Amino acid sequence: IEAPIIISNADPRHTFLRLVDPTDLDPDFLNKIRNYRSQGAAAKVNLALSGLPSFSALKKVDGDGAAQLQGRIHIGPDIDYLERAYDDAKYGDYSMQPFMDITIPSLTDETLAPQGAHVMSVYVQFAPYKLKEGDWTSRREEFADTVIKTLSDYAPDLRELILHRQIITPLDMEQTFGLSGGHIFHGEMSLDQFFTFRPLIGWAQYRTPIKGLYLCGAGTHPGGGVTGAPGANASREILKDLKGK
Repeated sequence: IEAPIIISNADPRHTFLRLVDPTDLDPDFLNKIRNYRSQGAAAKVNLALSGLPSFSALKKVDGDGAAQLQGRIHIGPDIDYLERAYDDAKYGDYSMQPFMDITIPSLTDETLAPQGAHVMSVYVQFAPYKLKEGDWTSRREEFADTVIKTLSDYAPDLRELILHRQIITPLDMEQTFGLSGGHIFHGEMSLDQFFTFRPLIGWAQYRTPIKGLYLCGAGTHPGGGVTGAPGANASREILKDLKGK
């Protein structure tokens, strides 16, 4: 299929190193893309539960705490806790006591689980793409055990409620969803890969070295998160180019 405009929502590394013929790109540009940092440090554990967990922090709340649990639940008590969690990943392992961002979407959409049951989504940091010892294939289950053990410190009855668990590692994100390095934001959101440097200096306006090929994903400004902003910005630049013809 031929088209005058191609818009890629894949990450920059995937777009230029897997979808584009390298002979169509300048060697210097290719080298910079190969050095674009895109190794993820986050994983997910999804749980099917037979009931709603009882969080210790809600002991004094009337009822089952469902109203309080409809939002996001953060497990990251203080800065020292977060620093220790990062230290584990810094030295090549997943966090033994990870930061967790948790939602129970079945509290707001009852069609997601049978009556009385629930689903829980646990976003976990830190879980480096490359492990110093072993790999994600051999260590995925022990990782999930660590997540559940930590979460059980805050919701003691969690274990007995678990019917099924799904583990999504950075490697899974790469192999299943095509995210280079399993990075959910299409690349590190650090100062040298942010703003006018995203994805590369000189190429931060959604255009690429290939005429008619544009980027519109989280690997462009303003980066990751469910904002729609990269796509909206890219569409404006594409319209400018079309009007200028």
